[in-house]
Amino acid sequence: MASLDAAGADLVGLWHGIPGGHAELSADELSALAAAAHRTARLRPVLVTFLDDAETVHRTMADARVRWVQLHGYQPPGMIRALKAAGDLTVIKVLHIAADGCVERPLIASYERAGTDLFLLDAVAEDGRIGSTARQLECAAVIEIADRIARPFLLAGGISADNRAEYQAVVEHPRFRGIDLDTAARDLGGRLRADRVMAVRRGWRAADDSGAVI
Repeated sequence: MASLDAAGADLVGLWHGIPGGHAELSADELSALAAAAHRTARLRPVLVTFLDDAETVHRTMADARVRWVQLHGYQPPGMIRALKAAGDLTVIKVLHIAADGCVERPLIASYERAGTDLFLLDAVAEDGRIGSTARQLECAAVIEIADRIARPFLLAGGISADNRAEYQAVVEHPRFRGIDLDTAARDLGGRLRADRVMAVRRGWRAADDSGAVI
């Protein structure tokens, strides 16, 4: 955690409730890593989950002392409403963009009314997989959704140290808040590397010095 903090990351995603996920954590591991993040100067731990039961998610967050959650899956707006009613939480809802458009597009307004704080725009793989696909989104597809939402958003999907220029219009969008990393931040063994995070941050720094890197 200290190395990610030094690399300039603002948020760190902790995976729990993602069956088969390459970075899946047990409840104890989640709590330990969240505590390590709290001990740094700036890192906020974020629960990244496919779980679709608000009570379970809220209990997991409370046990691990995590106040941010990234709902990575197809959870309904009602789940966000329940989470926001349960406590002072920050909810990031992932919007999945496939080749034929955003899967959740009809629900965007409902997610906003339910209390979503931020959206994260991420790519769906050709085979339907979601999460850490390393598939890069088209800038035009991102802008089309960014123009429809009323909340700030983060960008994911094939982010690398050298592709900031391809997203100039995204960077200039008034609701853009930063980038989300996974594949580009890991080595071939799947381990997070601070030097990789720093390389991406340098590549995107001209875009937004306050951008969040997960």
